[in-house]
Amino acid sequence: MFGLVASSSRSFHRCSATFLPALTRSFVNRALTKPIPPTNETITTPNDFLKSIGRSMETKMTSAPESWDDFWRTSGLDLRKAGLSVRDRRYTLWCMSKFRRGLAVGEFAHEPKPQKTVRGWGPSVQNGKRIRSKRPKNQKRSKRLKSQKRSKNKNQKRK
Repeated sequence: MFGLVASSSRSFHRCSATFLPALTRSFVNRALTKPIPPTNETITTPNDFLKSIGRSMETKMTSAPESWDDFWRTSGLDLRKAGLSVRDRRYTLWCMSKFRRGLAVGEFAHEPKPQKTVRGWGPSVQNGKRIRSKRPKNQKRSKRLKSQKRSKNKNQKRK
């Protein structure tokens, strides 16, 4: 009698005999529904967790909650209000999700990628070394010669 319309959205609106997905963005804190991981012998406070994931997160997140439960209830919006950059917020939330799943911090915590020395695609010479493609040199040349021979043969046949 009543049908459900499948969608990636988690909220549905009832419209006549079917449920239609809400096409608006939800500002619900989903961290409230996720389980709070237990502390372990090395990580007992939120500040310990921030120190263990590295990237000097303990200094960047100055208004970190003091209690373990409040820390695991923080959302991306709370981290934004705390003044974290997008990259730091995403890394923190990613580390929190890995820790929730039971992985050790040493398995997933890593330093950021270093900045590029040459911006963009880079010139043909970088750091004093000429950059060449991995493709064999003769391959491009032989294809061009074959196509030229084919076009010449076609033109000769037409005459």
